[in-house]
Amino acid sequence: MDARHHWQSVYTQKSPERVSWFQATPTVSHTLITQIAPALDTRILDVGGGASTLVDGLLTSGYTALSVLDVSPAALAHARARLGAAADGVTWLAADILEVVLPAASIDVWHDRAVFHFLTHAEQRARYFAQVRHALRPGGYVVIATFADDGPTRCSGLDTARYSASELHDAFGEGFTLVTSERELHVTPSGAAQAFTYCVCRWSPV
Repeated sequence: MDARHHWQSVYTQKSPERVSWFQATPTVSHTLITQIAPALDTRILDVGGGASTLVDGLLTSGYTALSVLDVSPAALAHARARLGAAADGVTWLAADILEVVLPAASIDVWHDRAVFHFLTHAEQRARYFAQVRHALRPGGYVVIATFADDGPTRCSGLDTARYSASELHDAFGEGFTLVTSERELHVTPSGAAQAFTYCVCRWSPV
């Protein structure tokens, strides 16, 4: 089963509030974004945003250039239905981040909570990094969160990669400067604890 069919199946069989990565309020992501990008016209792309409520909070904070990308149209449909008329102020992209064509230097903040750690093959990660370098403007930021080095090794029936802050920063390679990192202990809807690593990196191509 390819990625699109896998995640379509997840979001057609479960409500967004029942998946393990659900956050009623994505506080860490929202705080990190607002700290590095206070301008309300900042162009923000939420990779794998799906049914996440991050877009709700950013809209409430006044951000006006938001895009949400997810491989599952069903996940995006949940978010659009939840937002109602406010959804018209968001660009929705039903696409695989490894394949989508994004305009060059079109993003100021690239946010990803829990997509990158599913890329367990080197060629997938190489394609992901190529997409970041292409779409992110020089001086822009990546806000990325993965399972921590003591986090789960599997999620939603798939293997995952785990990272410490230094490992996550190092994975992005030359040109990315670590601005800050944070650890979060996420509690799933079923009550399990999952450790996440967050890194904020600034892109300065050399």
